[in-house]
Amino acid sequence: MKSMTGYAYCTSESADNITVSVEIKGYNSRFLDIAVHLPPWLSPLEPGIREYIGSRFGRGKVEVGIRVRENDPPVSVSVNETAALAYESAIRGLAKVLRSKEEPGLAMILRLEGVLETETVRDIETYRSLVQPVLAAAAAEFEAGRIREGTHTEKDILSRLSILEESVKAVSAHAPELEALIKENLRSRFEELLGDRIDENRILAETAVLLVKYSISEELSRLSSHLAEFRREASSNSSPGKKLDFLCQEINREINTIGSKTPALEVSRAVVEMKNALENIREQLRNVE
Repeated sequence: MKSMTGYAYCTSESADNITVSVEIKGYNSRFLDIAVHLPPWLSPLEPGIREYIGSRFGRGKVEVGIRVRENDPPVSVSVNETAALAYESAIRGLAKVLRSKEEPGLAMILRLEGVLETETVRDIETYRSLVQPVLAAAAAEFEAGRIREGTHTEKDILSRLSILEESVKAVSAHAPELEALIKENLRSRFEELLGDRIDENRILAETAVLLVKYSISEELSRLSSHLAEFRREASSNSSPGKKLDFLCQEINREINTIGSKTPALEVSRAVVEMKNALENIREQLRNVE
């Protein structure tokens, strides 16, 4: 079982003095939601990063931030001859209007905007090879943190599940009391209405009808089955969050039905315990992948 929340940060410096940093943050989410933040010139790497993160994690909001720092980035310089000639012509025209003998010099023209154009030359495959190992290291650290937190969450969930299982046993033990309670209530009502003219067969028949209506044996059977399935799923599935959340809905339905069917005090107490334990489990599952 893994948590959906987590954090990891890894950095590495290459022999070419290029430092790559990768930061990964994880938050709760019903589905897998990947956000990638990186310099615009690294945008060709984004599809591969998304695919890699999607292969490692199945649920949660995952934010990946990538930074690259270069001490001496390769730069290409070119001259915009058209701009230079236009500046020279304009300056000469202005000098003529002002009747100035000053000639436009090279130093003057080079300082003007757009004459020299610079561009950082980067080979995207070189940066891909630098980013990938740092991303993998950060993802491994992020995964390890999610597993550690998920282990603690799993222990708490299973402890609450044990409370549910014990409560089911307690309800099952009191289930036979239901027939006696129904029969006793019917007898009291008949005595109030008929006095000594009680028809025992009528009481038995009415008891049978009410037992069909208020029996909780089927609910207990389904509830036990759901709890067993919950325990199997938690132990065997590495990403059980969605399935366990569905099972919680089914478990809650059976608990509510049991609570509405039986008036027995001990059963009502057990139902309260089960609802409390289940609510704690559902709260924890919001953080499970």
